[in-house]
Amino acid sequence: MGIALFIGFFALLILGVPIAIAIAVPSFLVIWGADLGTAVIAPNFFSGIAKFPLLAIPLFILAGFILERCGISQRIIRFANILVGRRRGGLAIVAIGVCVFFGGVSGSGPADSAAIGAILIPAMFAQGYSKGYSAALIAAAGSTAIIVPPSIALIVYGAITNTSVPALFAAGAIPGFLAGMSLLIPAIWIARKRGYGSEQEGEDEISLKDSFIEAFWGLLAPVIILGGLYGGIFTPTEAAVVAVFYSLFLGVVIYRTLSFKRIYEILVDASEASAIVMLIVAFAGLFSWAGSTVGILDSLAGLVMGISSNEWVVLFIINLLIFVGGMLIDAISIFYIFLPIFLPIMAHYGWDPVWFGVMMTLNLAIGQFTPPVAVNLYVTTQLADIRLEETFKAVWPMVIAMLVALVVVVIFPSLSLFIPQFFGLM
Repeated sequence: MGIALFIGFFALLILGVPIAIAIAVPSFLVIWGADLGTAVIAPNFFSGIAKFPLLAIPLFILAGFILERCGISQRIIRFANILVGRRRGGLAIVAIGVCVFFGGVSGSGPADSAAIGAILIPAMFAQGYSKGYSAALIAAAGSTAIIVPPSIALIVYGAITNTSVPALFAAGAIPGFLAGMSLLIPAIWIARKRGYGSEQEGEDEISLKDSFIEAFWGLLAPVIILGGLYGGIFTPTEAAVVAVFYSLFLGVVIYRTLSFKRIYEILVDASEASAIVMLIVAFAGLFSWAGSTVGILDSLAGLVMGISSNEWVVLFIINLLIFVGGMLIDAISIFYIFLPIFLPIMAHYGWDPVWFGVMMTLNLAIGQFTPPVAVNLYVTTQLADIRLEETFKAVWPMVIAMLVALVVVVIFPSLSLFIPQFFGLM
């Protein structure tokens, strides 16, 4: 029955069935076929989402929607653009920097890609950047949102593994910055090689000082959220509440761009996005419970460890599985499907769960813009009005660059653990 669980899931996935249904149907059938009692479905469905840390997910999603609609992304982009100046590849540098920064508020790769791409993709076209390159770059840079704190993916990982979410947030800071820096190399190299961007002299619309004043309140958002977290002032869930109210403060009081009608539209859109995420969380939790109960997850863990007794070989196999899985499935589903397999392996080798969570999330971030199923690329190609295939040539140098960053994080766990240890979060 355990094998049928995974075969059913991947078969439905190949057929193009929505991910939540592809997870739910095999779970229901295995519970029924193994005579586990269909009465356990409802309690497991509820317990999968009835966790206090998970309450932060819809709140961070709402905060991201508010910040996107209140106009803060335009102000931060303008400030970053003036800061970088006119040069070959200048907008590429701005795109990466702003995506990493905005990821420190939204916590979602697709949201990051949509908010920044809607503004920067047309601007990049105007300066001669190709559509495929622009879409690929912003999709790749947007993926850093799930590793840069606060991260929705890390919240889910912490809830599944009972790992401190503040420690995970702190651990994601350096790897997230490293991932963004790694993208600068292929981005600038390609831009200069193809002559993307403008080096012409001209006057900026506003001065650096004025653009900083405009963007100041937005730049302050991650400082308030992360400062409160690391300072022990509030929990991740409370930080999400603070993020929502601060975002509303910016939109209603400071920038005055949000009307009651617009706030209502934001609430509707955020509710729909949150419902999709939480539905996947609930069904994925049921999938993990069914797999654990029938014993297939322990068998798969034993199979992975049986391939080699060498710790590094096992770690390579795990990362390969995560990378391939991340190309096909969203990060939250990967956590629920694969983590029950990896947890016994982590315990066997004594791997730090904080480091492992950051490593796994960085790997999944790469999957968000790696074909064939790349959610960030679907967002940016729609914004660029091109087919997904037109980004393939441009995206692979960025995949390789972030894979190098992943290797560095795997080899040097201290990069992930330094900040949480410094703040006493571990």
